[in-house]
Amino acid sequence: MITSSRIILRDKKIEDAWDDYAWETDPELARLDAAPILTMPYSQYLSDYTEEILHPWRNNKQFAIDTPDGKHIGNCSYYNIDKFKSEAELGIMIGDRDYWDKGYGVEVVTALVDHIFNWTNLDRIHLKTLDWNERAQKCFTKCGFSPCGQMERSGYNFVLMEINRSQWGGR
Repeated sequence: MITSSRIILRDKKIEDAWDDYAWETDPELARLDAAPILTMPYSQYLSDYTEEILHPWRNNKQFAIDTPDGKHIGNCSYYNIDKFKSEAELGIMIGDRDYWDKGYGVEVVTALVDHIFNWTNLDRIHLKTLDWNERAQKCFTKCGFSPCGQMERSGYNFVLMEINRSQWGGR
């Protein structure tokens, strides 16, 4: 568990499935994630979700984002962990709109990056965000990430951003 003043990052649980399903079937959230809207029925989603919880991928660390009173408001992860390159990719989604534009994203990213640099041997964290998503870019910049390139994938244009352990300094 990773904590800060307003958030708790904890392991995912099967009980999170309904929130995650609702967020993955939300057109606006899918657009912000450059992902297709999920169309499978909940029963199939729950089966796949349960399998993933019981047998997580080795190069993927997923967390639920809770408020201190236990409200599940989103998810974050670091994934594509490459021990040879000493790097991983970071992702975050605040699914509950009541927590948008209130600094929760910055707090989550800061807590997760701090955890990665203090508890793993990884030296670089990178991410991609849609080139038009200025709110996400502002969040990542506040957390110390710097633009390091651009890419196009599946018709979407992304800004690539990164932070290195030497830049972190325990914010």
